[in-house]
This record gives sequence, structure tokens and C-alpha cells, in this order.
Amino acid sequence: MMYSQDDINQHNAHIITGALSGKKFTIPDVNAAPMPALAAPGVILNGKKAEQFGEIDSSVGYPDVRSFQRKFGLLIPATNTSMEHELWSIIFKNQAPNELAGVGLHTTNVATPSPQLASAEDLLNYQRQFMTGLKASIDSALLSAPQYLIMGMSLEHIIYGLDQIRAPMKEVEEHSKLSWATWHDAAPAALKKFGAKRIGLISPFDTQGNKNATKMFEDLGFEVVASVGFSCAHAMHIAHLPDWAKEKAVMELLATKANQLDAVVQCGTNMSFINVTEKLEPILGIPVLGINAVTFWYALRENGFLNPLSGVGRLFREF
Repeated sequence: MMYSQDDINQHNAHIITGALSGKKFTIPDVNAAPMPALAAPGVILNGKKAEQFGEIDSSVGYPDVRSFQRKFGLLIPATNTSMEHELWSIIFKNQAPNELAGVGLHTTNVATPSPQLASAEDLLNYQRQFMTGLKASIDSALLSAPQYLIMGMSLEHIIYGLDQIRAPMKEVEEHSKLSWATWHDAAPAALKKFGAKRIGLISPFDTQGNKNATKMFEDLGFEVVASVGFSCAHAMHIAHLPDWAKEKAVMELLATKANQLDAVVQCGTNMSFINVTEKLEPILGIPVLGINAVTFWYALRENGFLNPLSGVGRLFREF
């Protein structure tokens, strides 16, 4: 459903303050009675009312059985096979009652029918596809009544400059009436936790994509000392980049003595990086921040999930 302000005021929605942003935002009550609404005559047996069963009192407002703590909506390009998997892996690794039990994802794809990225023209076409399809995908995502949304796209890949990235995000936030976790908010929040200034970027992007990414981080106040891109010519193929190549690029091209990095930062949501982070952080002694984990960290912390989490790098353990 679409949440109007009247809907929010009518139900038992609550306003929370983001632990990282300090911004106040509304979490809609998606369990408002009647929930679940049952058609007459209620529970049936062989097509007739089950007289001895009793009633499910929907006036209580039962929660979603799997997403009873928080239901996140995740929007990703249709070619992306990595981000949802990584976020669920974080959830499944941290199922203690005071961790992420009852946290769920509802994923909606943004159609990108021409995902070639081999040229500047391809990149511009991909930008048009994603931004054109985004609002329709938001409308689809809202049918599951999420309480908070996550942008599963490296917008800096296709848009040049922080202000130019923030403008369409402001529009989609107004359209959805929900708050969002975005990479351009999550990345600086994470880097500031470590006091990092000098960063090295690694991405699946080509020269223009890395130029765009560098621009965003410079606009955010960080010094991009070096950047590595794998120049993937097709958005789906990004997920097939082997971990050994990512590790080699970080160790040999980015985290060198000459570069003196404070952190390694990875862009591109279809480029799985959790395993690389877990392996390299103890070796390098500096944070290795992948976009999927960091954006989810931001979403969780903003929504009040503040306990340390395991299996996903220093950021989740320490902050």
C-alpha cells in the first residue's frame, strides 16, 4: 500500500530518531488491526466454517511472522544477484533474540533491460533505464507495506556529483513517504566512525564510473588516493568477478605502503564483498567497507538495531 500522511497519523505509527543521522522519521504501523483480515466465515474445514476452531482475533493486530521487528524494502537492479544474498546472510548469521531475529527483507527489482556497460553511451542509457523504472518499482515495493527502504544501487556509478545524486533521492523519498538508507549517506557515516580521510576505491566500474565515484567521495570530503575498476561490460557479469581478483586488487593496487590508506571502500552492489572484508581486514589493519554491508549497517543502526553483529567485518562489531 501507499502510505499517505493520513494513513500514518491514523495508525499507531511511531517516530524514531536515526542513531546515525539524527533525523526524525516515521515507522508505519504495518500491524494495525484488523490484521490479518479474514473473509467470512473465517477458518473453514472442507469448505465450511470450522465451528470448534474458535476465532483469530484480528483486532489484536498480529505481526508479520518473519518480519516482526522490522520489514525492510530493498530495491535493486533486476540484474543484481549479490546484494539480497549478502543482506540475508547478515540476518541469518545473527539470529539471537537481541540481534536480527524478526528482521526481514522484501526485494523489488528495477527493470534494466539493456544492462550493457561497455561505453559512455551504454552508461547513459543504463542511467535512463534505472531512474525511469525506479518509481514504478517503488510502487510495487510498497505493496508489501515495508517500514523503511534501502537503495540497492551505486547511484554514483551513473550520476556525477553528490548534489545530482541527492536530488532524485529526495524525489523518491517524497514519493514513497518512507525513509531510505542510501550509499551516499551510509559511506560517510561509516568512514567517520573510523576517522578515515584517505581512501582507496574498488569497483566493477570503467573509467567514467570510477570518475563519478571519486567525485562523490570528494564532494563528501574524503581524499581518494587511488581507484581500481574492473570495467565490467555487462551489469549482470559483475557478480561473477572472482574474490581472488578483488583481493589481489586491494592488496597490490590499493592498500600499499605508498598509498597510506585509512580505509578501502568498495562500490557496486552486485559485487559481493563480505568474504573479502572478513579475510583482508585482519591482514591490512584498516577497515574494508563494502557497499552492501555498509548500507545495511546504516539501515539497521538508524532503526535502532545497535548491538554488535558478527561475520561481516569490523564496522558491525565495533560500531
